[in-house]
Amino acid sequence: MVSLLAICALSTTPIPAVDHLAWFREARLGMFIHWGPVSIKGTEIGWSRGDGVSIEEYDNLYKTFNPVNFNADEWMSLAKKSGFRYVVPTAKHHDGFCLWPSRETSYNIMGSPFHRDIMGEIAGAAKKNGINMCSYYSILDWKSPYYGTGSPGGRTVKDTVNMARHMLIVKEELAELIKNYGIKMVWFDGCWEKPYSRENSIDLNQYLRNQSPNLIINNRIESPQLLSGDPKGDYATPEQQIGSYDTVHPWETCMTLGNQWAYRPNEKYKSFPEVLNILIETVTGDGNLLLNVGPDDTGRIPDGQQKLLRSLGDWLAKYGQSVYGTRGGPFRNGKWGGSTRKDNAIYVNVIDWGTGEIRLPSLPAKVLRTRVLQKGPKVVCTSNSEGLTLKLTGAKPAEPTTIRIDIDKNAWSLGTLN
Repeated sequence: MVSLLAICALSTTPIPAVDHLAWFREARLGMFIHWGPVSIKGTEIGWSRGDGVSIEEYDNLYKTFNPVNFNADEWMSLAKKSGFRYVVPTAKHHDGFCLWPSRETSYNIMGSPFHRDIMGEIAGAAKKNGINMCSYYSILDWKSPYYGTGSPGGRTVKDTVNMARHMLIVKEELAELIKNYGIKMVWFDGCWEKPYSRENSIDLNQYLRNQSPNLIINNRIESPQLLSGDPKGDYATPEQQIGSYDTVHPWETCMTLGNQWAYRPNEKYKSFPEVLNILIETVTGDGNLLLNVGPDDTGRIPDGQQKLLRSLGDWLAKYGQSVYGTRGGPFRNGKWGGSTRKDNAIYVNVIDWGTGEIRLPSLPAKVLRTRVLQKGPKVVCTSNSEGLTLKLTGAKPAEPTTIRIDIDKNAWSLGTLN
C-alpha cells in the first residue's frame, strides 16, 4: 500500500457506471488480505524491506515460510459469515513475492516449505462460498532487477533497469492470475514511480481489456502522467479514509482493522462501533468498503480480527438490506449519518441522534411508511415543503439506528437532495 493518498487515489474524470461494474457496486463489502513471508517478522509488507528488516533477510524469509494453519475454506467461510461479497488477496506486493506458482519467477510460494498454491486454494474456497475472487497486484517490484527502483521504499536506483522486460513479466503474471483463478477484478498498486510511464499505463490497460473485457480495474493502473482522454481505471481508491459522497464516480475505501496492513503482533484494533460506522459512512456515500485482514505467519487470522468480522456479520445479517444492492443518497452524509436507497425504499442510518431529531431536505415523494428496523425505538416522520423531519421516541439505541422509508416512486429518480 502507498501511504501518500494524493499520488494516485482519486480520479478526476467521470467513470460511467457500465454493466461490468454492476456486481461490484451491489456487493459493497470486500475483504482485503495482506499476507506473505513478511508475517514471520510482523513488519509491514513490502515497505519494511530494507527498512526495519535487512534486504537480505527479507528476501530469504520465504525459505522458512510454512503457514501450516492456513485453511482457505476457513478463511472464506469466515468471510461469508461476516458479510463479505468479494476477496482481494495480495497475490504480489512491492516485494515481488508471488502467492501462486508463477512461471515468470522462482520467487514464489512453491519455493517455500509450504509448497501449495495459495491463490488457487483461496479461489476454490471463494467460489464454494459464493464470493467473487479478485486480486491485488503491484506494478512496481523493488526486488526485480528489471524494475528501475529498489528498497527501501523505492529510494534506490538500479543499473539493470529494463522496463520493457518488466512490463512483459507484469502482463504474463496477470494473464496467469486471470486465466487460472477466474479473477473478476485486479486491485493495482504501485503506479506512482517514474519508471512506470504513461505509455506503460495505456498499453497495460488495453492489454487487460482485450484479455478480459469484463475485468474491473481500479484507478491505480493509471500513471500520474496520463492525459485527458487516455484510458482510465473503473473506480477510485481512497486509502485509510472514507471517500466523499459521490454517486457519479465509483469509489472504494480501503481500510485496516489496526494500524498496519500486514500482520503485526499485539496490534491494537479498532472497536466494533468504529468499524460499523466506517461501513455505514462509506455505503451511504455511495462507496464500497475493502476491509483488510492480516493473517499471521501460521496462516491464521488473529482472534481480534475474527471477532470484529463476526460482529460485522451479525449486524449485516439483521440490517444488510440497507447495504447490499443499494446506492448512496438521496440525502448527503452529515454528522448524523447518511442514507442509502433501493427501489422505492430509502434507508436512513443515524449514527448520532443529537437532540433526538434529524432534519433533512424536502422529499419530492409521498411517504407511505416509516419504521425503525431495530427493536425498541420508534420514529415519527413529518414531511412537508419545508423538509423531512425524523423524531426519535423511546430510548436511544446503543448502535446506529436504521430507518426504512417507503415512498411512492423509485428512490434513485430523486437524484441528490440538497
